[in-house]
Amino acid sequence: MRTARLRFVPFVLALAPVALAQQTKVLTPHRVAELRAVTTAAMSPDGAHVAYTVSVPRKPMVDEDGPNWTELWVLDLPAATARPFVTGKTDVASVSWTPDGTGLAFLAKRGDDKQNSLYVLPLAGGEALRVVGHATAITAYSFAADGKRVAFVASDALDAGRKAEQDKGFKQEIYEEDFAKGCLWIATQGDGAAKPTQIALPGSAKDVKWSPVGDRLLVAQSPTPLVDDEMMRTRVSIVDLDGKTLASFDNPGKLGAIGWSPDGLRVGMNSAADIHDPSAGRFLTALASGGALVDPLPNYAGDVVASAWQNGDTVMFVAAHGVDSTLEKLDLTASTPPKSIVASGGPILQSVSLSKNGQHAAFVASTPAHPAEVFVMSHGGKSPRRVTNVNPWLDEYRLAKQEVVKFKARDGVELEGLLIRPLDEKAGQRYPLILYVHGGPESHHSNNWLTNYGDPGQVAAARGFAVFHINYRGSTGYGVAFAKSSQGDAAGAEFDDLVDGIDSLVASGLVDKDKVGVTGGSYGGYATAWLSTAYSNRIAAGVMFVGISDALSKVGTTDIADEEFYVHSLQRPWERWQTLLERSPIWYAGKSKTPLLILGGKDDPRVDPGQSRELYRHLKLRGGAPVRLVRYPGEQHGNRKACAKLDFNLRCMQWFEHHLKGPGGEMPAWDLDYEEAKQ
Repeated sequence: MRTARLRFVPFVLALAPVALAQQTKVLTPHRVAELRAVTTAAMSPDGAHVAYTVSVPRKPMVDEDGPNWTELWVLDLPAATARPFVTGKTDVASVSWTPDGTGLAFLAKRGDDKQNSLYVLPLAGGEALRVVGHATAITAYSFAADGKRVAFVASDALDAGRKAEQDKGFKQEIYEEDFAKGCLWIATQGDGAAKPTQIALPGSAKDVKWSPVGDRLLVAQSPTPLVDDEMMRTRVSIVDLDGKTLASFDNPGKLGAIGWSPDGLRVGMNSAADIHDPSAGRFLTALASGGALVDPLPNYAGDVVASAWQNGDTVMFVAAHGVDSTLEKLDLTASTPPKSIVASGGPILQSVSLSKNGQHAAFVASTPAHPAEVFVMSHGGKSPRRVTNVNPWLDEYRLAKQEVVKFKARDGVELEGLLIRPLDEKAGQRYPLILYVHGGPESHHSNNWLTNYGDPGQVAAARGFAVFHINYRGSTGYGVAFAKSSQGDAAGAEFDDLVDGIDSLVASGLVDKDKVGVTGGSYGGYATAWLSTAYSNRIAAGVMFVGISDALSKVGTTDIADEEFYVHSLQRPWERWQTLLERSPIWYAGKSKTPLLILGGKDDPRVDPGQSRELYRHLKLRGGAPVRLVRYPGEQHGNRKACAKLDFNLRCMQWFEHHLKGPGGEMPAWDLDYEEAKQ
C-alpha cells in the first residue's frame, strides 16, 4: 500500500438518474428495524477472498422475538461476488481462516449443540464440521500453525452435585461468588477419542492467541470473570503448553485485542496508557522473550481502533481522529512518525485485516450514506473500495445532509460534532432540535452512519428535526488528555459543553431555542436526565435510556464500581457525599419543567433499573411536567431484541413530535398501534 492523501469533499450520494428519480422515500422506525450491517471482515491468507459476517434483524410481529441473527458470507475477489455460507436463523461468531486458508472456522450452536462449538467449513463448499465440542460454550480459540491443534477458552462446567441440587429447585445465586471462571484448553482436530486437555492457569482466561512459531500461547486473563476485573485487571502473559509462564507484561488498565507478529518475535496489544485512561486506545508492543511494554506512539493525538501486523517489524493500524479515521503504517524499527496510507475524509474505518503477505486489506467501514459494509484495498490503491451492499433498498431513500460542526465551549475549549440537517430545510427557517448524547463518556461520534433504534438520526431529520451529535470533553478519539479531561467533574464542564453546542446552533439561525430535545443512553442517559432537570429551562423534552439519576446509589448498585472510580470519578463516594448528591439529577427534580420519557432494561446490571425508578418517583412527587417510565423485561444495558428496539424507536419519536412539534401538554397515549405506525 502506498501513501494516499485524500482531499476532503462534501458527502454526496451518487446515484444513477433513474434511482435518483425514485428517491421519494424517507426512513421510518420500521425501516430502521430492517437495517443490516457488516460486523466483521477477514481477508484470506492469499488475498483472494474476504469472509464477513452480517447482522440481520428479526422481523417484529413476524419472527419469534429475539436479538439479530449473524450470517457468514464469503466475497470472491477481484470480481467481488458474494456467496452465502451460513445464513438464516443462525448466530455465527469469531470467524477466522484456517492457517492454510482452505477453510473458515467459526463458533456457533448447530444441530444438537447445547452451547457454542468450534466448526470449520471448507472454502470449496460442503458441510461445516464440528472440530471441537465442549461441555460449556467456547468463547475464544486460536489454531496452531500446523492447523491440527487448537487452543480455546471455555468456562468451568457446573459441578454434578450442584447441577443435581438445581434440578431439585435450589437455584439461589451467590452474588459475585458463584461464577464460572474461563479455562484454557488444547484440543486436536480429527481425534474424536482424545478429550481436550486443560492448561492450569491462575485466574480466569479471556483470550488466547497461538504463536505462529512454536508452542507458545499469548493469554489474556483476569483475577475473576467479574466485569470489573475483566475491564480493569486483565493482564497478558506468554505460557507454554504446560502452563509455565515464559513472559508477562504489565499492561495497565483496560485491554483490547492482543496478537503476535508474524515471525513470533514480538507481541502487540491495544491497551490503556495507564490505569486512569478511559479506553484501550494505545498500541503497545514488547519482545516475546520478555521485557517492558513500549508505546511506539507516545502522545498520539488519536485512538488506535484496530491493528494488523504486515510483517515482523511493521504494523498497519486504523485510528480514530475526532469524527474521522485514518489508516497508518508504523515501522517499529524506525524513530519516524507513522506513514499515512489513508488520510481522513473518507469512509470511517472500524477494523483492518491483512493477507499473509500484507499487501491486501479488508475493512469494515461506513459513511453517512450507509451502515457498515466491507471495503478492500491493495498495495498501490488510492483508497478503500466498497464491495458489498447489504441494504440495497436504502439506495431508494432520501437522506438528509450530514456535516461536521465546530464550536467553542464557554471556557474556550474547541469541540466538534455532527449535525444532520432537516431533510427539506428551508433557508431562514428555525427548526426543532434533538441533541443525541453518546454514552461512556469514553466513546465518540464519527462522521459515518448514525441512525439506529436509539439514535433518531435520519428518521428525525425526515420529520423536520435537526439532530446534533457532540463529542464533548471526555470523548475518545482525541488522545488520552482529552479523554481524561472530564474526570472528577461528572455533569460539570462535560455537560455544559452540550448546552454550548445547542447555543451555537441557535446562534447560527437553524434551531428554535424553545424547541430543544435531548436523548441518549447510559452516560448519555445521565446527560439527558441532567439537562432535563438542572438545565430544564433550556430543554423542552427529554428521552432518557438506561440513564443515571442518583450518583450515590449508582456506585453501590453497578457491576463496574472500580472502573467508574479509576476512569471517571477518581474518588470514592464516601470522600464526597454532598458533591455526588449535587451532581445527581434527582437533586434538581423539583425545578424540572421538562416532559421526560424514561426507558430501560428491567435486568440491567450496569445502571440499575432503580436509577430510572428513582427519577420517575422524584419527578412525580416534585416535578412540574409529565413523566413516563417504560421498562423492558429481559433486556439489560441496551435493548437487544427486535420488538424492544422498535418499541423504543417509536416511543422516542412519538415523544419528541408531541412535545416539540405537536400540542405538548399532557402525554401522548401510552399504547402504540405497531401496524398503524408502519404507514
